[in-house]
Amino acid sequence: MMILRSSPPSPFGRKVKIAAAVLNLADRITVLDTDTMKPDEAFLAQNALGKIPTLVLENGETLFDSRVIVEYLDALAGGGRIVPSGWRRFEALRLQALADGIMDAAILRMYEIRWRSEERREPRWVDHQQGKIDRALRLAEERHSAPAAAIDIGTIALACALGYLDLRFEGRWRERHPRLVAFLDDFERRVPAFAATRVKG
Repeated sequence: MMILRSSPPSPFGRKVKIAAAVLNLADRITVLDTDTMKPDEAFLAQNALGKIPTLVLENGETLFDSRVIVEYLDALAGGGRIVPSGWRRFEALRLQALADGIMDAAILRMYEIRWRSEERREPRWVDHQQGKIDRALRLAEERHSAPAAAIDIGTIALACALGYLDLRFEGRWRERHPRLVAFLDDFERRVPAFAATRVKG
């Protein structure tokens, strides 16, 4: 049995969980909740960076980050399932990179809110991260909001990014991006693991 070190709110961990479900590998993975702010010694031995998600294989080898893990899971499932071949591969990986960038910027915004009192927050830093999110959402609205013919790592990552914005920022992105709302509704209908991995609060 593989072990996924993650945390329920982590959008990157959610990406791995959804990928595993789409690939019919979820029953081969045990999810172990991990607090990166209070990491245990075993976790730091598995990932010196102390970051989630980390996948511990049956032989004790570890893989991180989410992009490496989903590549491994796709190969384990036979290859070409959620990471396509040819030019489609690069389209999917490019969309994954865009979505991962949204998640990175959103998490950095959350750190600023959680770790600094309001009077100590740096507005320029917050605006800088929000600018990344806004530009990426505009691009996704223009180029990636049509219902996907196939579920791949790009669409999985985009759904997780939008889900994280719903979780942490009250879905304020939705009003300006109706096509992405339609994309996410379609994704949720087609991928039951999206609802199954949703957390509240």
